[in-house]
Amino acid sequence: MASLVISHHFILFSLFLLTCTLPATAQTYANLTQGTTLTPLGPTTSWPSPSGDFAFGFRPLDSNASLFLLAIWFNSTNPQTIVWFANGDNPVQAGSKLELTSDGQLSLTDQTGNEIWNPGVGSAPYAALLDTGNLILFSSPIWQSFSLPTDTLLPGQVLTPGSNLFSRFMDSNFSTGRFALAAQTDGNLVLYPVALPARNFYHAYWALGTMGSGSNSTLVFNMSGDLYYVLSNGNQMNITSTRTYSMEDFYRRATLDVDGVFTVYIYPKTESGKARWGDKWSVVTNIPTDICTRPTDFGSGVCGFNSFCVLENQRPDCRCPLSYSFMDSTMKFKGCKPDFEAQTCEIDESDSFELETVYGVDWPNGDYEHYMQVAEENCRSLCLSDCLCDVAVFRGGECWKKKLPLSNGMTGNVGGKLFIKVPKDNSSFPRPPTTIIAMERKNRSTLIPVESLLLGGSGFLNLILITAIFAIVYCYHKNRSMKKLDQDTTMLGLNLRIFSYKELEEATKGFSEEVGSGSFGAVYKGLLPGSESATSIAVKKLHRLHEDREKEFTNEVRSIGQTHHRNLVRLFGFCNEGTHRILVYEYMCNGSLPSFLFGSERPSWNKRVQVAMGIAKGLAYLHDECATQIIHCDIKPQNILLDENLIARISDFGLAKLLRTDQSRTSTGIRGTRGYVAPEWFRNTVITAKVDVYSFGVMLLEIICCRKNVEAEAGDEDRAVLTFWAYDCYREGSLDLLVGNDEEAMADMRMLETFVKVAIWCIQEEPSLRPSMKKVNQMLEGAVVVSIPPDPSSRGPISF
Repeated sequence: MASLVISHHFILFSLFLLTCTLPATAQTYANLTQGTTLTPLGPTTSWPSPSGDFAFGFRPLDSNASLFLLAIWFNSTNPQTIVWFANGDNPVQAGSKLELTSDGQLSLTDQTGNEIWNPGVGSAPYAALLDTGNLILFSSPIWQSFSLPTDTLLPGQVLTPGSNLFSRFMDSNFSTGRFALAAQTDGNLVLYPVALPARNFYHAYWALGTMGSGSNSTLVFNMSGDLYYVLSNGNQMNITSTRTYSMEDFYRRATLDVDGVFTVYIYPKTESGKARWGDKWSVVTNIPTDICTRPTDFGSGVCGFNSFCVLENQRPDCRCPLSYSFMDSTMKFKGCKPDFEAQTCEIDESDSFELETVYGVDWPNGDYEHYMQVAEENCRSLCLSDCLCDVAVFRGGECWKKKLPLSNGMTGNVGGKLFIKVPKDNSSFPRPPTTIIAMERKNRSTLIPVESLLLGGSGFLNLILITAIFAIVYCYHKNRSMKKLDQDTTMLGLNLRIFSYKELEEATKGFSEEVGSGSFGAVYKGLLPGSESATSIAVKKLHRLHEDREKEFTNEVRSIGQTHHRNLVRLFGFCNEGTHRILVYEYMCNGSLPSFLFGSERPSWNKRVQVAMGIAKGLAYLHDECATQIIHCDIKPQNILLDENLIARISDFGLAKLLRTDQSRTSTGIRGTRGYVAPEWFRNTVITAKVDVYSFGVMLLEIICCRKNVEAEAGDEDRAVLTFWAYDCYREGSLDLLVGNDEEAMADMRMLETFVKVAIWCIQEEPSLRPSMKKVNQMLEGAVVVSIPPDPSSRGPISF
């Protein structure tokens, strides 16, 4: 990094002068006076800066639309990006209020009237949001949001000595996250992992190396877009220079991201810039450049315990090793867990396990034994015979043994071989409880004295003893069978409950209230048995299952039970008793999507957008984030349910494998529902997740237009089939016809056009032209540019 001697006192004086001159010009921006209020649901939820580049007010959380954040955000980017927030650890609900009170206090109160946030400064006659994104309270002393940054710095902002940036917990969760950037009073600029919930700092994973440079060292992000560190002696350490990206042409921000990387971004303002860079935030600088290779002394590292970090597209991505899966696939940094029972130390199970060889992966910390001058085979046997050993590393005649949990996993040219202990194919099922193992050992230990008695006693005594032994063995095996039955209730290793048929019969009052039916069977409303609160459930009775499908039913329930996502209907448990095959789900009080879309009143555009994006996220989870990919095969509005907050939940996922091959089919013999069926069902080709993408595209058009896919009674043949008509409208530039008189949708023309283009890409006749659901999400969220789609029935060179 280059050094440039400048006057540190001059910089501080300039910043002071800028602050002092704000009141003289503030009248231009004074659009929040005493008595002014903002509320989450209107009539006024936010107000913009004079240029409209920024806005300040309430924003609903993506993870829960009923919770709101008081924030500042870029108002002209897509998506709108939050750069400051007041209540990240304590979101508020509808009924909350921000007010500049009559005594000059800027106060945020929740729906019960309790104060959540107050800057705590003197009386302010007015406040203003400047075009720099800085919120100013003209009180005595002046308060500004630039002085209390959260996770982002903007041009014109500084990080003063003793101040920190904290990452968010997740992109959609603004509570304090796992990383901090500290401008320390010893003169050093340092990135730390944070121990949650205590919030203490672990050892640094990156530092500028300027410790001892003085207590007045400051991180500066100047108005030209240069990010540098000014030392107390006036020396300047350049972090990055972005002067090639002018203020007139680009927005800029420097954010400590949720993955611990301090990133400088640019976003083009002009159409020519968007054509070159894309309508998105682009990375200028990453600090550090590869966070995966920076282990910490304590904690799990960048990724969670038992996982390892891979640098992908300049960002860290967490992965699980063989035979491990994520504890929570929506929060991969929580780490991985083994999908099998660990080797027990009570009996010798070394023959039941084997070592899988892995290259290019290492967990550098946590060795508990180290052998030198050993052969590879010795290293393997030393781990296999050690019940505590879960991983062994062999490198250059040396052997290291490690046990769970593993930390700071990384990939790269680590050298040597890594051995992961996993059960052999026939040993991947849970072991009997320890008590049964103890009984088996006890029975084996009593065989010898019993045999001695048999050989030495009389025939009559032998007969009695034989009878007694058979009785003991019978009782023992019966007892073991009962224990096995009890074990089955937890063998799935999931938070699922096994219900008896009688329990569900009582819970549904004899299956009296039917709320739905389909090819799978019928759904009944009930109350969760044994719950302290009256938790409503949907009890789904399946019929016409494959014969001899008990094991498959359990395995499929295991697959469904391992899914956990806010856009999937939650499975509480199941019944597998006699001929009864029943699934117990949470009850969705707002019914299915058709009643939402095709009712007497058209739902708002914003609600439809949120529903569509929720469905896309749920499908992406099923396709890409589950341990075993789940293809739904019957995506349609009837299988999308809405909870009390109108959050979309996909239902009936995983049922396809449970039903007969002729179920979930139309009269044409094609799996799915007429109108949503992908063309490849009609061909003798392999079915992939792209069939769900096609169905989603059809349904996305229905959500956009609030009309059914096929309306033969429409009277206009050109409009009868929605997929054909939608492409015609797009090609002719007549998107207003698709949404009718929906002024709200027309006012959001850029998003409307994006959604229509995404839908057309999804319904391409050629599966390879359709994007993956992961790509669909990125396009809907504006993270990637959506190119012009071809006619859905044509072929083209593009492949997703």
